[in-house]
Amino acid sequence: MGVGNSQQPKRPMDYRKEIDGLRAIAVIPVLLFHAGFEGFSGGFVGVDVFFVISGYLITTIIMVELDQGKFSLVNFYERRARRILPALFTVMLFCIPFAWYLLTPNDMRDFSQSLLAVVAFSSNFLFWRESGYFATAAELKPLLHTWSLAVEEQFYVFFPLFLMLLWRLGKFWMCFSLCLVLFLSLALAQWATEAMPSAAFYLLPTRVWELLIGALTAFYLKHSNRKEFNRNLSELGGWLGLALIIYSVFTYSKATPFPGIYALIPTIGAMLIILFATSTTSIGNFVGNKVFVGIGLISYSAYLWHQPLFAFARRIRGSEPSSLVFCLLLLITLILAFLTWKYIENYSKINLKNRKHIIIYAFCFLLLFLFFGLFGHFSNGFEKLMLKYKYSEESRSEVQMVLDATNYDMYQEMQVKDCHLWVRNSKFLDKIKLNDCRKKYGNAIIILGDSHAMNLFNIVSYMQKNPFVIGISQGDCRPHNNNELCHYNDFEKFILEYRSTIGLIIFHQSGSYFIKDKSGEVGSQSAFLGKFESFDIDNIIKNKNYLNGLALNYNLRILWIGPFLEFRWNPLEKLFTNEIKSVNPNSIYLFRNLEYSINAVLGESISFKYLSFRSLFNEPTHSFEGDCFLFRDGDHYSRCGERFIAKTSTPYLMFDLAP
Repeated sequence: MGVGNSQQPKRPMDYRKEIDGLRAIAVIPVLLFHAGFEGFSGGFVGVDVFFVISGYLITTIIMVELDQGKFSLVNFYERRARRILPALFTVMLFCIPFAWYLLTPNDMRDFSQSLLAVVAFSSNFLFWRESGYFATAAELKPLLHTWSLAVEEQFYVFFPLFLMLLWRLGKFWMCFSLCLVLFLSLALAQWATEAMPSAAFYLLPTRVWELLIGALTAFYLKHSNRKEFNRNLSELGGWLGLALIIYSVFTYSKATPFPGIYALIPTIGAMLIILFATSTTSIGNFVGNKVFVGIGLISYSAYLWHQPLFAFARRIRGSEPSSLVFCLLLLITLILAFLTWKYIENYSKINLKNRKHIIIYAFCFLLLFLFFGLFGHFSNGFEKLMLKYKYSEESRSEVQMVLDATNYDMYQEMQVKDCHLWVRNSKFLDKIKLNDCRKKYGNAIIILGDSHAMNLFNIVSYMQKNPFVIGISQGDCRPHNNNELCHYNDFEKFILEYRSTIGLIIFHQSGSYFIKDKSGEVGSQSAFLGKFESFDIDNIIKNKNYLNGLALNYNLRILWIGPFLEFRWNPLEKLFTNEIKSVNPNSIYLFRNLEYSINAVLGESISFKYLSFRSLFNEPTHSFEGDCFLFRDGDHYSRCGERFIAKTSTPYLMFDLAP
């Protein structure tokens, strides 16, 4: 495919080196962002640029073949398989032995599930479901990046059928339909970034508009019947497009709501480059230079390789590698990408000409990954095999102890019995049960907050003095970042209906969401690894105002129990180090200072009471107690940890505040 002398490609199927250059502009920020280089805080927008490119190229191919009456769904999917599967399967195969060596049984189970999801092109659904409060950190998942491949593959399933249907209706209805879907998807994405941020990030309905920007660009270039762009307009449009992408890369961050209207800037930037960057413009020559084109050619393989390399490197070190290590990993990524492009991608295009061969090779690899994935899933990550062959006999009991603790599913195993009631939202409480418990035990203690309040609910429930306890809590739900899926709005409706049932409201939440790292993110592990910046006073004030409002508006007794110390290590990564024995010292330092900050912000002019966690409970700074590992993960107690605290803590005045 080659480019003519016009300001635009006359033939949509002609090769445009600018597109390969744009691929490089997309992949480089992604690699640097995932490597943790702070200057590229918005590097994730490279994926959005890829979506635009994919939408443009796929639409161009389909329209040309529809025009010629040659389009075939079978041929289309075969080309997609040739393009995607060989390199993808190569990387997946590479991951298996490293996963066995570096991952723990729990993480191996998750990895096995991701293998199954990848071969079903549904990994975006898996990682969306795993993105909850108790999920493994994203940067530690070797196949996390395949979510974007799944989005594209799902798009490829529906989009050709959509175009084939619209093709018969003519240009106007095709363009109108594409625009309508684009705007509906964008509106959904904008809403979902606030209401359902994880779903918005991972799922096709909130991403399809980005692919359709590329599709409409292809539609315009094919059907506009326009004259060549004015050269000045081409230069201005192309350089503006590059500026928009660069702006996004350097100014966006993890805190940027995405992929709503903020994603318009990099995607429109990609569209402008596709429209205006040609071989006769300076922007076209810049984007299409040999270095960018070379990186663009291997960009798919580079994208595939970088995440496993980074994830496994983090596993080996047990912490974030240095910038020098990441630079070395980036070099290895490019070398592996070149080799994969040259000997895997190109080989499959040239030598696997027979469709039968493609099917046989794909089927064999699918069977391999399915077998491994299913075995890993049903064996709990090869737990018995790992305990037998991977760990020494002397260490197995300790490993089993930590495994048991980390297998604790808080949502499935809350201590709900008799009149210890827990729900994610008060509107799901059993009214008959509430009234029966009140008649039997009097007023209730309400425990309100996030997943740490779930821990506290269990601790209080284990203490025999408290027969009627209601837990209204779920992960990632705090007054200062309330969303529609959380419980605070419905809780006030509950108060209005059951005011006479409430003796005391105890509020509790994770303290790490008052702690900022140097990128401004709260709740981040990096703050506990030497990148602490400040305490988030605004969030403390929001909580203060919320609790003051509850106390004054409803004449309630409210106690805010301060945050407990968070372990802040990954237990299974620290198994054979001294760090497994105690809480991260940075956590102790930060949480002790956080107590002073909260007390200073609250002052004395509050209508509720604040007490530190350690003034009420035996707060452990160690991790093993007999045959109990006290922590579930980096910031939650295990089941036996909850029982240990309940057993060794002396019931305090707080439990007598309920009338």
